[in-house]
Amino acid sequence: MEQCNNTDKDSFFYTYARDYGRIKAENREFTLNLREFSQRVEFITCLETSGKLSTEEAYKQIKSLWQDLKNSKKVREISNNS
Repeated sequence: MEQCNNTDKDSFFYTYARDYGRIKAENREFTLNLREFSQRVEFITCLETSGKLSTEEAYKQIKSLWQDLKNSKKVREISNNS
């Protein structure tokens, strides 16, 4: 069986679509956070659907991720207004 290196595995699990148009520098960090949020939610929902994670635990994890995303947006807005 052929060994898979970490770079191949990471590019498979953490693929990113191309950015169309230009992303403003101040929005780049939030865009990356949003992409990470969506990937993690996808993983959590797959685990919940397959029965490896309870519905309550999936909800708690997604809620926590949502709060982190909201906080990153607030921090960005505060730093942009300063």
